[in-house]
Amino acid sequence: MADIVIINPRFDISFWGMELVLPLMVKRAATPVACLPLLAALTPAGHDITLIDENVEAIDFERCARADIVGVTGMGIQRHRMKEILADLKRRGVFTVVGGPMITMAEDYFGDLVDVIFIGEAEETWPLFLEEWQEGRHRTRYAQAEKSDMSKVATPRFDKLKMRHYLFGSLQFSRGCPFQCEFCDIIVTFGRRPRIKTSPQIIAELEAIRAQGMRIVFIVDDNLIGNKKAIKDVLRDVSAWQEQNGYPLTFFTEASIDLADDPELMRLMVEANVITVFVGIESPNEASLRETKKFQNVRTGGTMLEKVHRIQGAGIEVWCGMIVGFDNDGPSVFDAQTRFLKESRIANVLVSLLTAIPKTPLYHRLEREGRLDMSDELEFGTNVISLQLSREELRDGYVRVMNELYEPDAYFGRLEGLYLQEKIQFCQGRARYWRRHPIKRLTANALFLAQAAGLFLQLMRNIPEASLRQEYRRRIGRFLKVRRDPATLLSFVFSCAMHYHAHSMARRMVSGRTAVFSGY
Repeated sequence: MADIVIINPRFDISFWGMELVLPLMVKRAATPVACLPLLAALTPAGHDITLIDENVEAIDFERCARADIVGVTGMGIQRHRMKEILADLKRRGVFTVVGGPMITMAEDYFGDLVDVIFIGEAEETWPLFLEEWQEGRHRTRYAQAEKSDMSKVATPRFDKLKMRHYLFGSLQFSRGCPFQCEFCDIIVTFGRRPRIKTSPQIIAELEAIRAQGMRIVFIVDDNLIGNKKAIKDVLRDVSAWQEQNGYPLTFFTEASIDLADDPELMRLMVEANVITVFVGIESPNEASLRETKKFQNVRTGGTMLEKVHRIQGAGIEVWCGMIVGFDNDGPSVFDAQTRFLKESRIANVLVSLLTAIPKTPLYHRLEREGRLDMSDELEFGTNVISLQLSREELRDGYVRVMNELYEPDAYFGRLEGLYLQEKIQFCQGRARYWRRHPIKRLTANALFLAQAAGLFLQLMRNIPEASLRQEYRRRIGRFLKVRRDPATLLSFVFSCAMHYHAHSMARRMVSGRTAVFSGY
């Protein structure tokens, strides 16, 4: 039997990583990557497996040197750190295997630093490899012939992670997306036919993540509503579980904007206690959306702005992704982005430079057109050579947009528009439950109030900029004049923390202390 170590390398500073604000919350990482506990669950009994998330703990290379197998997983933005880790392991004579998004999209990237690679999903190939390794006849490349049957996926081994160091838990309900966005690697890796776990599987995972003491969970599906009919049934069962257990979990997730076209689906998400959804809006430029085949964003049923407001009106906050650098993007795109976001009342925004990920339709098209920067160190933050913008214009415009979006007046103008003017009503299903259980409501509200006060004090004690501390005090004071709900207060104070992270990250981009973009 094998002694196995699996490593997830550390991330550079990023929007999702929240690295600049996590110390204020006494946490080391935002969420665990889904693959680590899943791989532990897929490992047959008898093998010994150790999980190392470098975002939470340092890698013990001496421990790795004693292992029979050391696996490294990671995304494109982790590729440089992955290479450093693999080089160190190679010098120590360690038998190494690599899987995950990076190796799936660029199989030859690590060269002879790797003994075995895994392409795509690994529900079948990981146990098969261990069986063949034990028999002394393993291959050097594993790739499943078919997509994994999600109804047979094991419950992740969260107990193998140091969950106390994470701010949020993470779960996966489904894989795949029915759309065809040109730049997206999800449809390459997981396919366009959404596959979803059964309700009993998902309930088992809810119980497992709850057992680790997590209260807020990121449903990491790239599009939770890819199969609307199936997810509605699951959401009904999740709502029933929440009701039976006193609504112990709060969720945020990702979904396509056509969520706004289905009132029943929005209601079911609210009933299940989904409070935030990340939507890939990408651009207010309809020509750019059509260019990249983001047709779901230009369908009938209202404008994108109207659809965002519809989701917010249902009681779900919208975060979003925006992209600059499409072929139809000219110099006016940067102001158009900020104008749309102001009107949409979306406070938290991930703006990215268009990047061509290997194996995607975008990559193949730009490769044919000779418009790819093939260097590994990307001087201008992207490998795409834009048609209408010089590389300097694209980079500088992107940095300008990030800084404008996270200027305090701009950010809190959007946030207060949603919280104080529109008075978004979160957690309506949980509120109805609490009306029937007033003692639980009082207990929960006391906890929310304590958490909000604790986070506020951390912000006041640890943020070095006096102007930002004053801004947060002023904004929270304005909030309390209008709303007194402890749960919504906690969400507002958390938004102050998110502002500090994104604002600081944008300022670091200007000074060159943070990369504009770490790669694909």
